Amino acid sequence: MVSRVHKRTALYRNLQQLRSITNSHARRKTSVILDASEYIRGLKQKLQELNQIAVAAAEKVIDYDPKPMLKVESQEEGFMIKVLSQRSCQGLLVFILEAFERLGLEVLRARASSVDSFCLEAFGIKVNNEDTRHVDAQEVEQMVSQAIQNWKQVTKHY
Repeated sequence: MVSRVHKRTALYRNLQQLRSITNSHARRKTSVILDASEYIRGLKQKLQELNQIAVAAAEKVIDYDPKPMLKVESQEEGFMIKVLSQRSCQGLLVFILEAFERLGLEVLRARASSVDSFCLEAFGIKVNNEDTRHVDAQEVEQMVSQAIQNWKQVTKHY
């Protein structure tokens, strides 16, 4: 008799745990079990979706070689140049600064980071020297874009 009571108590306790895990509000044992079954199906579906996302992300990382994003804004006295990439671009800063030099731009402010990703925000102005031609935002964008292309070609060989 005592054994039966222990079994019933254990069964009731396990049913209560199952009800709380699955957020079931059912009263009957069969309904709680059906809710648990549905809960497990949902978990399996979520797991499959996460696995698919992980596989897609892994393939994207392997094939990932996009061109860094470039944005040039013309401001009162000069240009705000922003270059962003989701991966570290070792050596890219040198190519961009060389492009600034060819354009005759002097960097007044700059913030750069290339630890996990590459980020450059630089404000440059046209230096008044013997080269008196006007530089516009489109020309700056073309020169910096060409510098990025040159950097990509050089780094492909390594």
